[in-house]
Amino acid sequence: MNFFRVQSVAKMNQIIDEMVEETNQIEDIPLKQAFQRVLGEDVLANEDVPPFSRSVVDGYAVVAKDTFGVSESLPGFLTCIGEVEMGQGVHKYVKQGEAMYVPTGGMLPPGADAVVMIEDCEVNSDLINVHRSVAKHENVIFQGEDAAKGDTMLKKGKRLRAQEIGALASMGYAKVKVKKQITVGYLSSGDEIVPFHEKEVNGGKVRDVNGLTIPILSEQWGYQTIVSDIAKDDYPDFYEKAKKLFDMCDAIVISGGSSVGTRDYTTEVIQALGDGKPGILVHGVSVRPGKPTIFSMSSNKPVLGLPGHPASAMVIYQLFGKRMLANLQGESLLPAPLITRAIAAQNLPSSPGRTDYVRVKLTKREDGYFDAFPVLGKSGLVKTLVDSDGLLEIEEKKEGVRKGEVVPVHFFT
Repeated sequence: MNFFRVQSVAKMNQIIDEMVEETNQIEDIPLKQAFQRVLGEDVLANEDVPPFSRSVVDGYAVVAKDTFGVSESLPGFLTCIGEVEMGQGVHKYVKQGEAMYVPTGGMLPPGADAVVMIEDCEVNSDLINVHRSVAKHENVIFQGEDAAKGDTMLKKGKRLRAQEIGALASMGYAKVKVKKQITVGYLSSGDEIVPFHEKEVNGGKVRDVNGLTIPILSEQWGYQTIVSDIAKDDYPDFYEKAKKLFDMCDAIVISGGSSVGTRDYTTEVIQALGDGKPGILVHGVSVRPGKPTIFSMSSNKPVLGLPGHPASAMVIYQLFGKRMLANLQGESLLPAPLITRAIAAQNLPSSPGRTDYVRVKLTKREDGYFDAFPVLGKSGLVKTLVDSDGLLEIEEKKEGVRKGEVVPVHFFT
């Protein structure tokens, strides 16, 4: 088997985009359960939104040109012909020289084309003194301004946040068609790994941190997870646990054993899953931390092999796992990386031909930028992640960054 197909970060992303296709399964679910789900079809507005023109302030509905040229010293005078009640239609017509009180959210009466805020008016019985002019359509949302009936309001592949669910609720949707939520299987491997809840750890053992952090990230991104018992450094046990997950899930993530140890069965197990076609596509990424990363496709299912160190595993999973799962789920737009621009607080060396991600602490500056201070420590230390706000990226063609240079920083999700 021709392993150690080391790729750049850009090439790794390209391979994921080319190889991972959406599952295409659709289900109809109640809108209340649709948070973080991905739309399975375009959603059309089934009515005008809003269904009537309404005021966005407390004030007086007017014909805008009646207010042109008015001021504190030269107010305009209008006759109040009544008021709009919340939740009630209004049929009285506002003509030039007239005004009607309307609360925030109240229906705009016919004839009116703007609303003067109540604080810009003085009320004297039925006479309204207007101290400020308003433009036509000012302080008004018109019928169909959010969406006209028949418009495409939300596109297939959109992940539903609270605001999208609110938009659907505003049109009376009780159910929505979404893509079936993919299931991610997770497996930690290694004789040295023990469950995280072990009270005492002796004899070279370490607790399974990745078995919590990686599934939590998957769930945070909107996917179901199944976590296996830890696999031993024994091919039959490793293969049995991996195959069980592979058969149950849409994607598999394996942590540990992705380098060249004599008892490393990760590559053999991954290659043996499914039909083995096309098999392992990437075995090593020119990135630090996380070079010993594996990506494979078999039976149309992606398999991602992460480094064993918790810090490296989290970095790699955020760089590539999120993209892999978004493609599989069929999101029309990949989740945008949370990136800011910061100022390097010190010189940071790097090796050309490798993308470096340096953990940094961000401190706000007076000019609005952040200072990015590297969090020093070995790549396997979890505390360096706890103390960090994000990852400073040093591109593979660069030999480092200088103090004071503007650099991209990826926030941790």
